Amino acid sequence: MAKLIFGMVHLQPLPGTPYYEEGSFPRTLDVAVESARALSDGGADGCLVQTVERVYRVDDESDAARTAAMTLVVNAIVQATGPGFQVGVQLMRNALRASLAVATVTGASFIRAGALVGATLTEHGLVTADPMGVMEYRRRIGARGVRVLADVDSSHFTWYGGGKPTAEVARAAVKVGADAVVLGHADERRTTELIASVREAVPGVQVILAGHTDHANAARLLARADGAFVGGCLERGGWGGSIDVDLVRRYVEIVRGIS
Repeated sequence: MAKLIFGMVHLQPLPGTPYYEEGSFPRTLDVAVESARALSDGGADGCLVQTVERVYRVDDESDAARTAAMTLVVNAIVQATGPGFQVGVQLMRNALRASLAVATVTGASFIRAGALVGATLTEHGLVTADPMGVMEYRRRIGARGVRVLADVDSSHFTWYGGGKPTAEVARAAVKVGADAVVLGHADERRTTELIASVREAVPGVQVILAGHTDHANAARLLARADGAFVGGCLERGGWGGSIDVDLVRRYVEIVRGIS
């Protein structure tokens, strides 16, 4: 099965958030569409549209203006890239219902869940999962076709309180309805150990890397995982820069060469 390459489309603060700059949204939308097109032209399988707003709520809520803005951005990307390009939605930190709603309305393919089970302590406070509420809402709005990719051990999620192996967190996430799990660390050896433990505990589950790949290590890491969220190494000047289609093509070529 082909490895999935999801480039990151990082958004400037949206309306309804503390650091939104009045009048900046049209430019944010244009840059997002340009980035997604570059990823598509470079051969990536899709993108994750992710809010980057400096400070976040920790409950499963999103301001109405923010959700509306995200809907416009995601819809524009879906229309600009075509049906073969998978578009994901992540309203940070953990606005899963709003992310599902945006994905359903726009025809996006998946959402990324920072916390689907358990809880994780962040700089903004304790994020507590509500899998029952999320899955009930998913069914109620007819979003069963929207895949849920759940972080189980990453910069976005670490099991609060410790003591629960990542493989068991992955098992719990799949049990409540996750379609794939997301994991990864800057330490490559640690990442490979986590992949192996999840493979053993939850055979057949799709494992997506939570970043930390680049042109140097992609072949090694993606030989073990099923896909990756890819950010800084595809952007001019590193994280936060515009997507460079040539960097995308080089990354895709490396991954497609995995036997």
